[in-house]
Amino acid sequence: MGRRKIVLIGAGSAVFTQGLVTDFIVSERIGRWEIALVDIDERALQSITTLTKKMVEKKNADIIITSSTNRRELLPGADVVVTTVAVGGRRAWENDVLIPRKYGVYQPVGDTTMPGGISRALRMIPAMLEIARDVKELCPEAYFFNYSNPMTAICTAIKKEIGIPVIGLCHGVIHVEQYLAKFLGVPPSEFKTLGVGLNHLTFLYDLRLKGKDAKPLLLEKLSEQKGLSIHPNLEAFREMGGCDSDTPFYGDNPFSWEFFEKYNVFPAVLDRHVVEFFPERFPAGHYYGKTLGKDAFSFEKVIEYGDREYEKMHKQAIDGSINERLFHRSEGEHEQLVEILHSLYSDDRKVYSINIPNQGAIPSLPYDVVLEMPAIATAKGFIPLFINDVPEIPNSLLHNHISVVNLTVRAALTGDFSMFVEALLLDGSVNTEEIAVSLAKELIEAHREFLPQFSHTEIPSK
Repeated sequence: MGRRKIVLIGAGSAVFTQGLVTDFIVSERIGRWEIALVDIDERALQSITTLTKKMVEKKNADIIITSSTNRRELLPGADVVVTTVAVGGRRAWENDVLIPRKYGVYQPVGDTTMPGGISRALRMIPAMLEIARDVKELCPEAYFFNYSNPMTAICTAIKKEIGIPVIGLCHGVIHVEQYLAKFLGVPPSEFKTLGVGLNHLTFLYDLRLKGKDAKPLLLEKLSEQKGLSIHPNLEAFREMGGCDSDTPFYGDNPFSWEFFEKYNVFPAVLDRHVVEFFPERFPAGHYYGKTLGKDAFSFEKVIEYGDREYEKMHKQAIDGSINERLFHRSEGEHEQLVEILHSLYSDDRKVYSINIPNQGAIPSLPYDVVLEMPAIATAKGFIPLFINDVPEIPNSLLHNHISVVNLTVRAALTGDFSMFVEALLLDGSVNTEEIAVSLAKELIEAHREFLPQFSHTEIPSK
């Protein structure tokens, strides 16, 4: 077999790139590859290129590392294209989350929905469309995988405007499967689910352990934890074995567990993401005695972690030695990509949760909507499973949020200020048009350099 080529756009995302390159190095079945790294940040690109070349050299892997700040130089001949870009980086992300706080809107993530996610979509979609146009022109036969958020809005816009297949990947579903298996104390390989939804709002409605319904076992374990956790000192309770370090504690994700108890479906990907789809239940960020994004799933700590990892990447690149820990398989967004590629190229026909257009696979949801759903990775490409039993509550909730995505995409494509405002209102995190207009204006002003579609838009003065 000849050498295949994967182009990673947004390679300055240090954790993702290091994890992906490690997976290629340690995999015994993936074959010979060129990994082409692209990032517009020259310093980040130089550091990640140096670091990954050292990693390849250290393990004597049959991998070629190339890099460029110009993706058009590297896209010709690509077999696989992966995007992990974040327009404006962490500083723009901070604006997405911190500006809405002035209006009483608190988010722990702010990359998918609510004002932060909608704002992010406005600057991400134009950039992602340009990448998609280059893929269509320079490597139209390549598998095109997107990891950038907001996943659903980006994939919807590419489908609508460019018309090329793009597969959205996220580790949310597999992460929750692993979490639930650990909750029961069973091997992850024995625990399987079926789920349908939007990225970060996928509902796992069929949960099985060795082929048998696992819901009664989960509810029994949940009841046991709740009974033990009456202990007045939570930390003492955990130390006493109510929740050891290897067993997830329901109190760390109370909304997800309450949802499961009430509706018999489990939301992926746990509270940090899923609460953002229910802003009406957490007014002003109030969350079980804490505040979302502050002392519950601190946004600032996530930003600090990203800044530290970025600087660590530069330090590792300069340092002559390579720490062996770099080669330990790690969890994260990258973790299934090598396995997926092997299934596609070898026709393993394994099932993965991916984001692709519905096209009738889920009859109860709109035909053209991009859904996160199970599909088989075959030599012909991805073939989605037909699922006609999505429960009523998830089905209804998804319809509402699909409407928010559609308004967001329209605003991003047209620069229509009124569509931005309507998306904020329909999302439910602001409850008056006056607040929505003021918030939309401030977010546009903060990100003006990344919003070419709004350059000629008339923004209300009041």
